Amino acid sequence: MNLLIRADKLREGRTPFVLATVVRAERPTSAKAGDRALVLPDGTIEGFVGGTCAESTVRLQGLRLLETGESTLLRITPDDEGPDDRPGSQGLLTVANPCLSGGTLEIFLEAMIPAPLVFVYGEAPVARALSDVARAVGWESFRASGWVPDAQTPIPLDASAVIVASHGRDEAEILTAAVKARIPYVALVASRKRAAAVLAELSLSDAEKGLIHAPAGLDVGARTAPEIALSVLAEIISTRPRQTAPPADAPEAPKRIMLPLLEKPSAMRIAKDPVCDMDVAIVPDALHYQHEGVVYYFCGTGCRRAFADAPARYL
Repeated sequence: MNLLIRADKLREGRTPFVLATVVRAERPTSAKAGDRALVLPDGTIEGFVGGTCAESTVRLQGLRLLETGESTLLRITPDDEGPDDRPGSQGLLTVANPCLSGGTLEIFLEAMIPAPLVFVYGEAPVARALSDVARAVGWESFRASGWVPDAQTPIPLDASAVIVASHGRDEAEILTAAVKARIPYVALVASRKRAAAVLAELSLSDAEKGLIHAPAGLDVGARTAPEIALSVLAEIISTRPRQTAPPADAPEAPKRIMLPLLEKPSAMRIAKDPVCDMDVAIVPDALHYQHEGVVYYFCGTGCRRAFADAPARYL
């Protein structure tokens, strides 16, 4: 119950996390069906879903799901069973972890990603329509007016979009602050002529000005305030990044590498356990051991102890 209360607080604070729930456990395992844990963006795990080896796998897969926003059923087994081709196995990820004590765990990993936040500045009819349309598609909307961002009250850094629809009031200040905060989508609701005039007055580089959508919205012939709001939301959706899979013919990573760090095309850093070859997420509390100036990461204490006893055996 305390863990679920913690999850509610994370939702209120718009902090993404993964809820991991053990749905099946084959002995011998330390976890039991119903055990839960939260995987936070920094790799911290709160709760319990198994020992250090199982926890390491849950952490890694949880961080991957935070990048895609997907959910999956994770099966952790000590044996390499290969891909599961059984009917209905879609959405099931099987990971062989040779360091487990012998049991098999099935854990449902549910990514809890906050809805996109749209920050709207202004009291114009388009500003009010933007808030309504954003909520209608399941997004969160925050509308303000008569306020200029500063060090004490900055623009929300987790905002997906900042849209200025104030008809001349505080436009330069809001647009500049949004660009400097690296908000993914920044836009000004104005005519083409006035939009060009506003951009010319901004104390930004040409490259930074190019990040501002002015006038805002796709050219769909919108006339009314709700139609303009809809065109702006459509532009936000069309410009947000998409998750892409690696090419089918991409070469596989080698089983053994000289350096412990594997470069991945994502923000998450992953290392290879030199003892068991398991992938390990590099986070502040990950198990590690420094040898001859190089830091190595491990899925569990057993692998770290084996490496510390005889590093040359695994290098």
